[in-house]
Amino acid sequence: MKRVTIFIRGTSSNGKVVAVCGSLEDLLSVASTKLGIRASGVYNGSGGLIDDIALIRDDDVLYMSDGDCLVENGGQDLCDPEKCQPHTDWLTLNVGGRCFTTTRSTLVNKDPDSMLAHMFRDKGVWMNKQDCQGAYLIDRSPEYFEPILNYLRHGQLILNEAINPLGVLEEARFFGIEQVAVQLETQIKASQPPQDHSPLTRKEFIRFLLATTTKSELRCQGLNFSGADLSRLDLRYINFKMANLSGANLAHANLSGANLDRADLSSASLDGANLQGVKMLCSNAEGASLRGCNFEDPAGIKANLEGANLKGVDMEGSQMTGINLRVATLKNAKLKNCNLRGATLAGTDLENCDLSGCDLQEANLRGSNVKGAIFEEMLTPLHMSQSVR
Repeated sequence: MKRVTIFIRGTSSNGKVVAVCGSLEDLLSVASTKLGIRASGVYNGSGGLIDDIALIRDDDVLYMSDGDCLVENGGQDLCDPEKCQPHTDWLTLNVGGRCFTTTRSTLVNKDPDSMLAHMFRDKGVWMNKQDCQGAYLIDRSPEYFEPILNYLRHGQLILNEAINPLGVLEEARFFGIEQVAVQLETQIKASQPPQDHSPLTRKEFIRFLLATTTKSELRCQGLNFSGADLSRLDLRYINFKMANLSGANLAHANLSGANLDRADLSSASLDGANLQGVKMLCSNAEGASLRGCNFEDPAGIKANLEGANLKGVDMEGSQMTGINLRVATLKNAKLKNCNLRGATLAGTDLENCDLSGCDLQEANLRGSNVKGAIFEEMLTPLHMSQSVR
């Protein structure tokens, strides 16, 4: 007579010590009674199926599989395969060193398209690795896996206060449980504080101005000033790069040396503004009003509007000596009576521009598009060598 210790397969607790007498069927019968299951197979610690009583030695540790199929005649299944229910088998998952005991049906039935369902729907298909206790090894975080397993058990996603939903979301995505992923994405988005995209007001901005010296550069890069009233303010050398100034009132403001590269000035009002040495590379000022502006810096620093979008702008009467408007777009713009002496207009789109009364002496118009442009009452003659198109 031999003595062995038996456990339910996939577990390492609540074992029973039994005597091995008679046939393998007798051992299965004793195991069913002792463990409270319907034992259908005997396995060793390596997961191997024992189909002969002679293979069992004294003090062996054996694992009994729990199933509805009866095993007779050396382990051969005698029941009808249609009536067997392997999906009710209990199994243990070793997730990151922590064991979870569940049933195959829990992993398969709730979300049949998930990775877990594909792993455990058919025995042995995925060749899942097992530890010495027969638990299936899964290299994931047990803390974030537990809510996923509970969801598969009862259909409700419940998170403890200490758990980070982002971690559970990553597990849901990894195992392909889309319903949980969608639910968590909505929950995370709702828990985040709303982003404040409201534009700054004149009062708020004046506070910033008063808190800085006139020599320090105020960083307003990317801020929202849409529709703000910034008229007649001293805004010299302020960094407005990529800021939203659409519809803003900047009339008579001092923007000398300001950086407006890639800023949105569409439909803004800059009438009478001081724009000496301003930087407006690739800015968008479509439909803006710049009547009577001064771009000419006595120190010789030239305003740079290279590549700017100035479609339909009104720049009538502006002082723009030496301004750089290379490859800018001024289609349908009004430039009547502007001083463009020595301006760089190479490659500029001047289609349908009104240049009546402009001073274009020594201006560079090479490669510019002057189709439909109006050159009436020119202060100085425009030589053909200045324009090639």
